[in-house]
Amino acid sequence: MSASTLEIISEHACFGGVQRFYRHHSREIGLPMRFSVFLPPQARDGRVPALMYLAGLTCTEETFMTKGGAQRLAAEKGLMLIAPDTSPRGCNFPGDSESWDFGLGAGFYVDATEAPWNQHYRMYSYVLELLALIKENLPVVSSGIGITGHSMGGHGALVLALRNPALFKSVSAFAPICAPTQCPWGVKAFSGYLGSDQSHWQQYDASALMAQQTAPFPAGILIDQGSGDKFLPDQLFPEAFEAACENARQPLECRRHADYDHGYYFISTFIEDHLRFHHRQLNGAPR
Repeated sequence: MSASTLEIISEHACFGGVQRFYRHHSREIGLPMRFSVFLPPQARDGRVPALMYLAGLTCTEETFMTKGGAQRLAAEKGLMLIAPDTSPRGCNFPGDSESWDFGLGAGFYVDATEAPWNQHYRMYSYVLELLALIKENLPVVSSGIGITGHSMGGHGALVLALRNPALFKSVSAFAPICAPTQCPWGVKAFSGYLGSDQSHWQQYDASALMAQQTAPFPAGILIDQGSGDKFLPDQLFPEAFEAACENARQPLECRRHADYDHGYYFISTFIEDHLRFHHRQLNGAPR
């Protein structure tokens, strides 16, 4: 299988469109990778804007499509949904499945520099590779790509958008890890993937990246956070990203929701707000 060949694993009729699961050989990862795409009914007649969703720890390319509840409104709005896997599969590195927050299912959307992870764990570059592959093979509006994600994937969405504002026209997140250089999840992952020199970590910290910019997304960024999230006090630090946005004059709507936790009941409750947010920006709202 060549790097540009997409193999359809399965497809399912869904709200007048089609839900597909794909496999392809990744140049960046050096292994087969899987991803999922929801094609709205409008994609039969022409190109449509797309929203990429990056999932969190332990998830796969299936998680959002089966639990997020996004396809109904995406079909109504004519929005393609794209969800990659969260790590390479089949590396069989020693220790890659010993903990749920590092290794398998926990690629953290970084390009590893430490052995053995640097052989295959290049999830930052993989997302960009997948985006190019989607533009080459599916009916997407090339200038109409948004990105969102949850937890580890929220971190990935913010970082990818801030480092590639010309590629992503809109960005949002659910309960993102906003300052991974300061929390246990991030320190564990970055130490293992990137080494002990913390100066190399800053390029994957959304709060640090925002501090270096001035209003990169003037139409605004949307974040939703549950106040009942058990990871909020020690892992997520939305206040760090809020402070960075304030200093950068970046419009940000960071909504706190009483009682909601970290899971997909929370995400499915507010996903339609995010779809509408991206639909507005991808269909003509100014940058």
